[in-house]
Amino acid sequence: MLRSSLALGSLAIIVLLAACTDKKPEEDVQIEAPAEVAAVDDKRITQAAVDEPGSWIAYGQSYSEQRFSTLTRINRENVSELGLAWYKPLKSRFRMQATPLVVDGIMYFTDPWSVVFAIDAATGEEIWTFNPKTKREFIRYSCCGGPINRGVAVYKGRVYVATFDARLIAIDATSGEKVWEVDTTDPNTLSPFNITAAPRVASGKVFIGQSSSEFGIRGYVTAYDAETGEQVWRFFLVPGDPSKPFEHPEMEMAAKTWSGTWWKFGGGGTVWNSIVYDPDFHTLYLGVGNGAPWSREIRSPGGGDNLFLTAIVAVDPDTGRMKWYYQTVPGDNWDYSSAMDMALADMKVDGVERKVLLQAPKNGFAYVIDRADGKVLRAHPFAVTNWASHIDLETGRPVENPNVVFEEKPQWIVPGNSGAHNWQAMSFDANRGILYIPTHDLPFFYALPEEFAKTGAYKIRWGRMNLGVALGEYRNKLIAAAAPMPEPKAHLKAFDPLTGEVVWSVRNKSGYNGGVLATAGGIIFQGDGDGVVTAFNTDNGELLWSYEAFATIGAPPITYEIDDTQYMAIIVGTNYLFNGGGKLMVFKLGGKVDLPEPTKRDYSIPEQPPLTASNEELKRGDQLYHDICANCHGGLGRSYLSADLRRMSLDKHKAFQAIVRGGILKDSGMQSFAEFLTEEDTELIHQYVIFRANKDREQQQKQREDPNG
Repeated sequence: MLRSSLALGSLAIIVLLAACTDKKPEEDVQIEAPAEVAAVDDKRITQAAVDEPGSWIAYGQSYSEQRFSTLTRINRENVSELGLAWYKPLKSRFRMQATPLVVDGIMYFTDPWSVVFAIDAATGEEIWTFNPKTKREFIRYSCCGGPINRGVAVYKGRVYVATFDARLIAIDATSGEKVWEVDTTDPNTLSPFNITAAPRVASGKVFIGQSSSEFGIRGYVTAYDAETGEQVWRFFLVPGDPSKPFEHPEMEMAAKTWSGTWWKFGGGGTVWNSIVYDPDFHTLYLGVGNGAPWSREIRSPGGGDNLFLTAIVAVDPDTGRMKWYYQTVPGDNWDYSSAMDMALADMKVDGVERKVLLQAPKNGFAYVIDRADGKVLRAHPFAVTNWASHIDLETGRPVENPNVVFEEKPQWIVPGNSGAHNWQAMSFDANRGILYIPTHDLPFFYALPEEFAKTGAYKIRWGRMNLGVALGEYRNKLIAAAAPMPEPKAHLKAFDPLTGEVVWSVRNKSGYNGGVLATAGGIIFQGDGDGVVTAFNTDNGELLWSYEAFATIGAPPITYEIDDTQYMAIIVGTNYLFNGGGKLMVFKLGGKVDLPEPTKRDYSIPEQPPLTASNEELKRGDQLYHDICANCHGGLGRSYLSADLRRMSLDKHKAFQAIVRGGILKDSGMQSFAEFLTEEDTELIHQYVIFRANKDREQQQKQREDPNG
C-alpha cells in the first residue's frame, strides 16, 4: 500500500518526536493528511486482508481474525537482516497485551491503563494521546495482577476504547478528542469490574463485554450505537435470580441448566477477550469465559451444564437474539474459558465446502465448527489433556476422565487454569490449512477450599477473588501428599485442525509463549517470556532470527507496509530479569537503532523485621494474604508485576499499615484496603510476608553457598 500523508483534518499540524528512530527528523515536522482520517467501514474491514494487506485495520487484521499477512518483503531469505527501526517507551511496569492497528499510515494502540496513542506508523512520531484517566482503584478487581488493555477499534472516523474501569469511549480519530462516553456497568451488577478486551465494531455498532468473573460478576455483552453511544441491546451469558423476570428468552432457557443459588455468586461467564463479526452470516460470535467460583460443586451443587459458560454463542448483531451456541465445557469446573480468539475460514470438511469457525480454547481441544448452525465438525487435542479423553462428535460433549475428580481427590490437572492456549493470539494460514498455536502444558493443583471441604459452606467475599479452590499453606500440604507435578512445558505448534496432526512443534525454553503472526513470506513472528522476539520457518519451525527485547512478551505481533517498506511491530511489557517499563518496538529490514540494555533486577531478599506471630496467627495471615493480596503480589509474596513484598525496605515495613489501609501509594495503583482489613488483619498479613521472606532468604543463602546443591 502507498503511504498516505497524515493530518489532523485539513489543517497542517506540528508533531514532536516521541520515539527513537533511525530517521533524523526535522525539529518541526509538518504533516499533511487526507480530509478523512480512519475512514473504516464494514466493507473495508471485510476486505482488508485482500485489498490492503499493508494495513492492520482490525484487531485480528480483518473480520476473519486469521492474523495471517500476505506481505512478503520480509521473508525467509532476508529476515536475518531485520533490525529495530524505532521504539516508543510506554512508561508502565504492567503487562502489555495490546494489538496495534495501522490505518492509512497512522498507528493506534493502548497502554495497560487504557491510554490511547496515535502515531506516525513509519517514524513513531506522536500525533495525539488520549488519557481516559482510568480510576486506579479498579486494580482491585483485576484477575491477573494489574491493569490490562488489548487495544482499540477504528470505525468511521472514530477510535473506540474500553477502559479498565468499565467505560466505553469514542474518540475523534482526527483530533484525539472525546466524542462520547458510556458506563458499561449494568445497574444490577453485584460488583465493580474491569474491561480488558478491545472493542469490536460492525453494522454501525460497538460491542464490548467485561472481565472480573471471580469477583461476583454475571457476564454480558452490550451493543452500543457507534454514532451516539446509545445502548442498542444487552445479552446476558448467565441467568440471574429466577424469581425475577428474565431479561430475554435465552436466560429462561439457561436457568434450567443451573442449580442451587448461583445468582448469589454472580456465576461468571464474562466475555473478556474475543468477539468476532461474521459478514457471511451477519452474525456475532461471543467467546464466553469460565464459571465463578471455579468449582461447580460450590457454584451449582445440583449439577447442570451452566449455560452459557465456556461457550461460543452466535447472536444477531442488530437485535442481540441468539442464533445458536456450542458449549466446549458443560458445567465448567477448571476455569476453562472459551474466550480465546476465533478465526473464520472456508474449509473443505469431509468433501464439503464449509464456512467454519476455528478455536483452540483453554481446555486443550481445537475445534472446527460449522458457522451455519454451530455443529462441531472436528475436535482434536492440541496439548496435553488429562481432564477429558476426547470430544464425542455425536453429542459435541467432552468425555470427562473419571479419575481426575478433584472434589474426591485433590490432584494435578492438565491443562491448569492458565489453559493450553489463552489470550495470546494464534494465526491461521488458510492456504495450508494450518493453525499456529502458542500452547502451554501447565498443570494446576485443584482442591476444594479448606473451609468448604470441612463444612460444606462457602462464603463469597465481596471485593476479593472467589475461586472456589484451595490456596496457600493448606494447598501446599495437599501438594506435598500428592503425586509429583507433571512437567510444565510450552510449545509453538503447527497444527492441522482437520486431522489433529502436529506438523511440527518447537519447545519454548522460557515456559511462556507470546501471541503469533504468520506471513506469506514463510515466517512466524513471536515473543516469549524471556523477552526474545523470534522468527520461525513456517515449514519446519526452524529458528531464523531473534532479537533481545529485555521484556516479557505476550502480545501478538502485527505487520504493515508503508512506501514499499514492510514493518513488524510488537508491544512488549515488563520482565522478571530486567528493570524498566514496556515499549512499542517496530522492526524493518536494515533497521539500525540500538536498544539500550536495562539494569537487571535485584532479587536478593534483605534481612526482615522480627517475626512475632504464632503459628495460628500465621495460618490466619496466610488465608488473608491469599484472599486479598496474592492476586497482584504472587502466591508466596513474590511478583515482578507488582511490588515484591519479600524485598520491602525497613521503611516500607514500618509504613505497612499506612500503605495497606491508609492508601499512601494509591497513585501508584496500590489502593487502600481499609474496608476489607482491620489493623489486626493487616498485621497478620505483614507477619505472613515476613515468614515467607525468611524462608526464601534462607533458601537464597544456601544457593549462594552451594550453587549446585
